[in-house]
Amino acid sequence: MADTSQTERVSSEWDDLTGKVVLVTGASSGIGRSFCVDLANAGCKVIAAARRVDRLISLCDEINGKDLIDDVRAVAVELDVAAEGPVIEASVKKAWDAFGRIDCLINNAGVRGNVLSPLELSEEEWNSTMRTNLTGTWLVAKYVGRYMCDAKHKHKHKHGGSIINISSISGLPRGELPGGLAYVSSKAGVVTLTKVMAMEMGMYNIRVNSINPGIFRSEITESLLSKKWLNQVVEKIVPLGTFGTTDPGLTSLVRYLIHDSSKYVTGNTFIVDAGTTLPGVPLFSSL
Repeated sequence: MADTSQTERVSSEWDDLTGKVVLVTGASSGIGRSFCVDLANAGCKVIAAARRVDRLISLCDEINGKDLIDDVRAVAVELDVAAEGPVIEASVKKAWDAFGRIDCLINNAGVRGNVLSPLELSEEEWNSTMRTNLTGTWLVAKYVGRYMCDAKHKHKHKHGGSIINISSISGLPRGELPGGLAYVSSKAGVVTLTKVMAMEMGMYNIRVNSINPGIFRSEITESLLSKKWLNQVVEKIVPLGTFGTTDPGLTSLVRYLIHDSSKYVTGNTFIVDAGTTLPGVPLFSSL
């Protein structure tokens, strides 16, 4: 009989991430917002970053509580991942200075774009999608990674950190979406970026992994999930017959990748899609 005591102990450890400082991009809505709330509940200090500052302030007020003065658990930082490098670098500095360090970066900000064929897609939309989803992911990781490296050298210990890049099953074989050339290409780029960064940043004790979700409820999928035919599609192409909810579908994995028990885990692509991209599952040709 398997000993479940150790599994239960590790699982309960993921429930307590007290002291960890996490920067979440794209935190003003959807999956990013859910990450912030869940991680704050687990004891993390949260730096919520996005363009829509009013929403960030509302989120931080919710986490901190109106009457909380001494123990600030969430801070809002304006960050546009589509901005130029120096602007992003300045925002990352504000994020780092908020609590004096960052233990984990969750690169969540992204855009879906319009559904267009490769012949109709404009160069402007291609560049905009790539700038946000791929270049922005790299730049934020670059500047946060620099601070993590500096902290490791200054304090002469293996501080390091964890970088989690949110990609998509659209960036994987069998997950490509018709009409989504720019989005699919950008998310495939995130998968490769993750592996190369993991290979090169391991020497600094920085782990880099990607999470590739299937269909989850979020602002970016809101219009899709409102379609009446979706449930029929899900029954056809998803082995588990359902689409995901962020908590616990993604939040549990994020907690693990923040926790020290994942210290040997880097360069991985975590697919969370209820089996959608498994070989043998009928995809778009059968719809």
